[in-house]
Amino acid sequence: MKTIFKTRATNKGGRSGHVTSEDGTLDFDIEMPDSNGVSGADKTNPEELFAAAYATCFAGAIQAIAPSHGVTDLGDFSVTATISFNKEEEGFFLGAELDAYLPTVDKDKGEDLVNAAHEICPYSKATRDNITVKLNLLLDE
Repeated sequence: MKTIFKTRATNKGGRSGHVTSEDGTLDFDIEMPDSNGVSGADKTNPEELFAAAYATCFAGAIQAIAPSHGVTDLGDFSVTATISFNKEEEGFFLGAELDAYLPTVDKDKGEDLVNAAHEICPYSKATRDNITVKLNLLLDE
């Protein structure tokens, strides 16, 4: 195994606290969102940070896998991750939904890319068999 890089972030105060990254890029107050998922101004929550990270990582996986599937131009593609914070009798759990918009490919090629990206994405690997991840390919009407 070759480590490409490491990063570090520290939280003080839990879900009503503050998080900073070692390099100072992240510097946020943490607040539990309301029932609509909204945190206060200039505040975030772990699920929002996870959604940003998962969307970015999955988009990178699509870029990495595309050439081996004959796709050289992804155009103005995007990935949106929706992370849900849920509760049941046994406790709390997360859910994830990934919406991939791939405007330069047809439905079959898009599904192939999304499924292949899900196999190689480090976040998908980390969540596999731990949380439910729903994959969606968004198409133009």
